[in-house]
Amino acid sequence: MVSRGRLIDVTELGGFFAVSDGEIVGILTYDIQEGACEVVTIDAVKPRLGVGRLLLEHMAALATSKGWSRLWLITTNDNVPAQNFYKECGWTLVAVHEDALKESRRLKPEIPLTGIDNVPIKDEWEYEWQL
Repeated sequence: MVSRGRLIDVTELGGFFAVSDGEIVGILTYDIQEGACEVVTIDAVKPRLGVGRLLLEHMAALATSKGWSRLWLITTNDNVPAQNFYKECGWTLVAVHEDALKESRRLKPEIPLTGIDNVPIKDEWEYEWQL
Protein backbone atom coordinates (compact mmCIF):
# COMPACT_ATOMS: atom_id res chain seq x y z
CA MET A 1 0.00 0.00 0.00
CA VAL A 2 1.08 3.59 -0.57
CA SER A 3 0.11 6.48 1.69
CA ARG A 4 1.49 10.03 1.63
CA GLY A 5 4.44 9.02 -0.52
CA ARG A 6 5.42 5.99 1.60
CA LEU A 7 5.35 2.38 0.44
CA ILE A 8 3.89 0.34 3.33
CA ASP A 9 3.96 -3.43 3.84
CA VAL A 10 0.69 -3.93 5.72
CA THR A 11 1.80 -7.38 6.91
CA GLU A 12 4.31 -5.62 9.18
CA LEU A 13 1.79 -3.29 10.84
CA GLY A 14 -0.09 -3.45 14.11
CA GLY A 15 -3.73 -4.28 13.88
CA PHE A 16 -6.75 -6.08 15.20
CA PHE A 17 -9.82 -7.81 13.85
CA ALA A 18 -13.49 -8.16 14.68
CA VAL A 19 -14.98 -11.63 15.16
CA SER A 20 -18.62 -12.71 15.06
CA ASP A 21 -19.73 -16.31 15.59
CA GLY A 22 -16.10 -17.45 15.35
CA GLU A 23 -15.56 -15.79 11.95
CA ILE A 24 -13.41 -12.76 11.16
CA VAL A 25 -15.78 -10.02 9.98
CA GLY A 26 -13.39 -7.06 9.86
CA ILE A 27 -9.77 -5.98 10.17
CA LEU A 28 -7.95 -2.72 10.80
CA THR A 29 -4.21 -2.07 10.49
CA TYR A 30 -2.33 0.95 11.76
CA ASP A 31 1.11 2.54 11.68
CA ILE A 32 2.57 4.61 14.51
CA GLN A 33 4.90 7.44 13.49
CA GLU A 34 6.37 9.91 15.97
CA GLY A 35 3.49 9.60 18.44
CA ALA A 36 0.81 9.85 15.77
CA CYS A 37 -1.11 6.93 14.33
CA GLU A 38 -2.32 6.35 10.78
CA VAL A 39 -5.18 3.94 10.14
CA VAL A 40 -3.73 2.24 7.07
CA THR A 41 -6.44 -0.31 6.22
CA ILE A 42 -9.96 -0.92 7.39
CA ASP A 43 -12.06 -3.68 5.89
CA ALA A 44 -15.45 -5.11 6.82
CA VAL A 45 -16.44 -8.44 5.26
CA LYS A 46 -20.08 -7.32 5.05
CA PRO A 47 -20.53 -3.56 4.77
CA ARG A 48 -23.24 -1.54 6.52
CA LEU A 49 -23.45 -3.76 9.63
CA GLY A 50 -21.46 -1.50 11.97
CA VAL A 51 -18.21 -3.47 11.94
CA GLY A 52 -16.15 -0.66 10.42
CA ARG A 53 -17.53 1.83 12.91
CA LEU A 54 -16.65 -0.50 15.81
CA LEU A 55 -13.12 -0.96 14.48
CA LEU A 56 -12.63 2.81 14.26
CA GLU A 57 -14.06 3.33 17.74
CA HIS A 58 -11.68 0.70 19.13
CA MET A 59 -8.78 2.39 17.32
CA ALA A 60 -9.74 5.78 18.78
CA ALA A 61 -9.90 4.29 22.29
CA LEU A 62 -6.50 2.65 21.80
CA ALA A 63 -4.95 5.88 20.51
CA THR A 64 -6.37 7.80 23.47
CA SER A 65 -5.11 5.23 25.98
CA LYS A 66 -1.62 5.32 24.44
CA GLY A 67 -1.51 9.11 24.49
CA TRP A 68 -0.86 9.38 20.76
CA SER A 69 -1.07 12.94 19.49
CA ARG A 70 -3.04 12.30 16.33
CA LEU A 71 -5.18 9.66 14.62
CA TRP A 72 -5.56 10.00 10.86
CA LEU A 73 -6.21 8.13 7.62
CA ILE A 74 -6.05 8.58 3.87
CA THR A 75 -8.53 7.71 1.16
CA THR A 76 -8.65 8.68 -2.50
CA ASN A 77 -10.86 11.22 -4.25
CA ASP A 78 -12.89 8.53 -6.05
CA ASN A 79 -13.86 6.68 -2.87
CA VAL A 80 -17.04 8.59 -2.03
CA PRO A 81 -18.50 5.69 0.00
CA ALA A 82 -15.45 5.77 2.31
CA GLN A 83 -15.56 9.58 2.52
CA ASN A 84 -19.22 9.45 3.57
CA PHE A 85 -18.50 6.67 6.06
CA TYR A 86 -15.68 8.61 7.73
CA LYS A 87 -17.87 11.72 7.98
CA GLU A 88 -20.72 9.64 9.47
CA CYS A 89 -18.25 8.30 12.06
CA GLY A 90 -17.24 11.82 13.09
CA TRP A 91 -13.92 12.10 11.27
CA THR A 92 -12.96 15.48 9.81
CA LEU A 93 -11.49 16.14 6.37
CA VAL A 94 -8.31 18.10 7.17
CA ALA A 95 -6.44 18.11 3.85
CA VAL A 96 -6.71 17.29 0.17
CA HIS A 97 -3.33 16.36 -1.28
CA GLU A 98 -3.81 17.22 -4.94
CA ASP A 99 -2.18 14.94 -7.53
CA ALA A 100 -0.63 12.79 -4.77
CA LEU A 101 -1.27 9.64 -6.81
CA LYS A 102 1.44 10.67 -9.29
CA GLU A 103 4.04 9.96 -6.59
CA SER A 104 2.17 6.90 -5.37
CA ARG A 105 2.23 5.37 -8.85
CA ARG A 106 6.00 5.87 -9.01
CA LEU A 107 6.27 3.66 -5.92
CA LYS A 108 3.49 1.27 -6.94
CA PRO A 109 2.82 1.44 -10.70
CA GLU A 110 -0.07 -1.02 -10.57
CA ILE A 111 -2.36 1.56 -8.91
CA PRO A 112 -5.18 1.97 -11.44
CA LEU A 113 -5.83 5.30 -13.16
CA THR A 114 -9.55 5.15 -12.43
CA GLY A 115 -11.51 3.90 -9.46
CA ILE A 116 -15.11 3.78 -8.28
CA ASP A 117 -17.57 4.73 -11.05
CA ASN A 118 -14.58 5.14 -13.39
CA VAL A 119 -13.54 8.36 -11.63
CA PRO A 120 -9.86 9.25 -12.22
CA ILE A 121 -7.87 8.58 -9.04
CA LYS A 122 -5.56 11.54 -8.47
CA ASP A 123 -5.86 13.02 -4.96
CA GLU A 124 -5.41 11.75 -1.42
CA TRP A 125 -8.00 12.93 1.11
CA GLU A 126 -6.78 13.08 4.69
CA TYR A 127 -9.21 12.59 7.56
CA GLU A 128 -8.51 13.05 11.25
CA TRP A 129 -10.14 11.96 14.49
CA GLN A 130 -9.91 14.45 17.33
CA LEU A 131 -8.29 12.71 20.31
